[in-house]
Amino acid sequence: MGIPEKIKRVEDDLHRTQVNKKTEHHVGLLKAKLAKLRREQEEARTRGGASSIGYDIKKSGDATVVLIGLPNVGKSTLMNRITNSKSKVGGYQFTTLTVVPGVMTHKGARIQILDLPGIIEGASAGKGLGRRVLSVARSADLILFVLDVFQPEALSLLIKELRGIGIRPDEQPPNLVIEKTNSGGVSVTGQVKMTKISSQLIKDILAVYDLHNARVMIREDITDEQLIDAILGNRTYVPALAVMNKIDLVNAGFMNELKSRLTHDFIPISADGNINVEALKEEIYRKLDFIRVYMRPRGGETDYVEPMIVRRGAQVLDVCNRVHRSMKDELRYAQIWGKSTKFAGQKVGLTHHLMDEDVLTLVTK
Repeated sequence: MGIPEKIKRVEDDLHRTQVNKKTEHHVGLLKAKLAKLRREQEEARTRGGASSIGYDIKKSGDATVVLIGLPNVGKSTLMNRITNSKSKVGGYQFTTLTVVPGVMTHKGARIQILDLPGIIEGASAGKGLGRRVLSVARSADLILFVLDVFQPEALSLLIKELRGIGIRPDEQPPNLVIEKTNSGGVSVTGQVKMTKISSQLIKDILAVYDLHNARVMIREDITDEQLIDAILGNRTYVPALAVMNKIDLVNAGFMNELKSRLTHDFIPISADGNINVEALKEEIYRKLDFIRVYMRPRGGETDYVEPMIVRRGAQVLDVCNRVHRSMKDELRYAQIWGKSTKFAGQKVGLTHHLMDEDVLTLVTK
């Protein structure tokens, strides 16, 4: 029996099994076996020469955002509205057949926006160019789900397809540690009360992956899928936003009913009618968690017009790398005026963490 047949058999077993307290152990093991088989299938494709690599898009700007949605939801219209690109627009499906890049500028940040071809059900399994398209999201800093106001439930399909290739939208990596040992079996220590998975299921899932000796430290209440993700170690975690497009075609009552019915948040917009587009730009900027660093040459004036845009938590080292790759080796010290220091003009080193609107001078040797 080949891998596809094994995958089909496990999938059928999963579909037949009603999930409840009595079956959760069995379901957890089936998920582990299915994830392992899919990894083996992908490895076989790679060995056979089938490429799983996405479109060759060079990253540029301060961050990259990908637009993901079903065909004909208005991604290209939105792209043209928020960037300087001319993405092809049409009232029929599959207008965009390749990845179209553009640049959105906001508060001094240059944000690369990628308009992807429409996603269809089965994309993660290789339908059409699905895997190639979805894989672009791996290197993105933010996923922007574009939904049609008349197809609001499509978000669950889009998330399912992304999860199918190992992308976890708007999730954090599970907080646990798996340390392989040479003997002693599997020991499980929980720093929190475990309600979603049992110690025995943890041990049995590890056994599926031939991990029979290990120390497992659980630091949050994880699910069986989070444990599998941690074992595989090839998952990508990307922040996400959802927009509901074409709101100009419905009334306020429709929107209120939609908001009460859906469990996920979204930003209501009309790309065609230019409604809430500026609010969307601001939310993209906020979600990317940017800070502005104003550069001041030694003995010169501070440049408040074009700040250096970096992500929150950035260090002086990150700015040095943006200026020039050799700057970190030539730096004597940095001087900072702003919220990240105890006093104005404080001298700091490469590992100093910057804060929004800091003024920075780099002094070289």
